[in-house]
Amino acid sequence: MGVFDDLQAGLDGLSGIDVNGGQAYCVDIVMCIDATGSMAPIIEEVKRNALAFCDKFHEQMDANGKNVETLRIKVIAFRDYGCDGAGAMAQSEFFVLPEQNEAFRSYVMGITATGGGDGPESALEAMALAMRSDWTTDGAKQRHVILVFTDASAVPLRDPSRTSNPTYPADMPASLADLGDMWAGESQELGGMPSGKSARLVLFAPSTSPWTDIQVWNNVWAAFSPAGKGLEDVDIDLAIQLLVNSVK
Repeated sequence: MGVFDDLQAGLDGLSGIDVNGGQAYCVDIVMCIDATGSMAPIIEEVKRNALAFCDKFHEQMDANGKNVETLRIKVIAFRDYGCDGAGAMAQSEFFVLPEQNEAFRSYVMGITATGGGDGPESALEAMALAMRSDWTTDGAKQRHVILVFTDASAVPLRDPSRTSNPTYPADMPASLADLGDMWAGESQELGGMPSGKSARLVLFAPSTSPWTDIQVWNNVWAAFSPAGKGLEDVDIDLAIQLLVNSVK
């Protein structure tokens, strides 16, 4: 698994510094979780990490003198429009934490690893849905974070074998470049992130396309597993450290 070496070297010096003069942050996190059958051996670990993420993030923000005014989290469980029909995509509303901890936990624990068939999954569609979330605009500062957990590659957007599924969303972007514009906040026609400056993306994915292509987008940190060997490890603590250090 990668450890974000290059980025880490540039961020180490920021730890423990409240560069915002005490300004409070409103943080939204959307977790895109691969819920296909191939994830069965590790889905429980991924779920445990998902449940632990928000508490650990809040603790690290506090430890670094950075105040979180509100923390919300949303979950998207994705499979494959090629074989899973209406079950290809399921998404929650935003849960406000810690007030809705139990509802969040119940939703995550209800995710089961099934379906997906062989090969790539509909992960890019999940990312597009995540980017179109009802992101917070409250507070003096915002952070809009997307986490992707997958052990597979992704089907190209609008792949004919998937768009033939009647449940496939008609408003999906046409290409990875269009998805990149959504990420940068440059595509109001397609929807997408409110601002490229507040957006952060963390990928726990295999070292293969399209994840290696997405790595060049701004504010993306990728923890890669060797291609073809699944999602071998999820370094949640390091991801949280990087996100906390990016709050400036």
